[in-house]
Amino acid sequence: MEVDILEFKVPVDNNKTVFVWDIPPVLTQDKVNEQLFHIFSSFGPLYLLKVCPNAPLHPPGFYGIIKFYSAAHAANAQKRTDGCSLLHTAALKVKLCSKQTPHFLSGRNTPLSHARCLELANHCLGFNGWTSDIITLKELTNEEEGEDEEDGGGVRRRMRFGCLMKLSFPQHGVTTKGAAVVEETFTCTGPEVLLQRRCKLQRSVREKALAQAFSSVLLILLGDGKVMVELKRPSDRFEADETEDVLQVNEFSLSDSPADEEEAEDEDWDLTVS
Repeated sequence: MEVDILEFKVPVDNNKTVFVWDIPPVLTQDKVNEQLFHIFSSFGPLYLLKVCPNAPLHPPGFYGIIKFYSAAHAANAQKRTDGCSLLHTAALKVKLCSKQTPHFLSGRNTPLSHARCLELANHCLGFNGWTSDIITLKELTNEEEGEDEEDGGGVRRRMRFGCLMKLSFPQHGVTTKGAAVVEETFTCTGPEVLLQRRCKLQRSVREKALAQAFSSVLLILLGDGKVMVELKRPSDRFEADETEDVLQVNEFSLSDSPADEEEAEDEDWDLTVS
């Protein structure tokens, strides 16, 4: 039985990237993007899909770059679509990227953003396949950090929040935790600004903590379509109980940025066909 393992991190392996060539300009670029997404997302969750105009020295038209989370999904998509009449046109060329992964990307381990984690989990497990709960959410700003400073029309404030989240997969009997800290310095011109910033930081720290929890999860895709959930080995994970104790004394032992909220989504698009 074929088995594929998905991690909640940005896919950089080129065997997860599919190229589509010879797309004639009978449809708009947006329409091509829409139809390619419909076709290729049926093979598995997509990290990114991008449609670009052909280079000036080539015939008019487009080419597409599709990046899957799973190498098996990418290979299956290429095999099933190459030479087929996609987009109501003549047969298109669909190939896997054959270029070797650049050395500076080979060891990259960037966790997915909160939105990407939800997208991947919901696609593979369904909306009822996992749950999340807040264990601790508290302001970590101490008296010195929270002191106001005059700044033109308002005062400068510094605010810091920490959060500990529990992530559960009830059907698989798996539970893990994630933690994060966020902070911001801003000019406060009134109580409404303070309230808005507080709500924004609370939402941000919850999202970062949940993304950090997902980073310890492995989705095991079986050949029969079933999905299993496992956790990475304990040495790859922080001790959540210790972190919770630290939160209680208004400190944090983790990095202030356990998961990037914004990913450089376009930096992998310089892949060329060899």
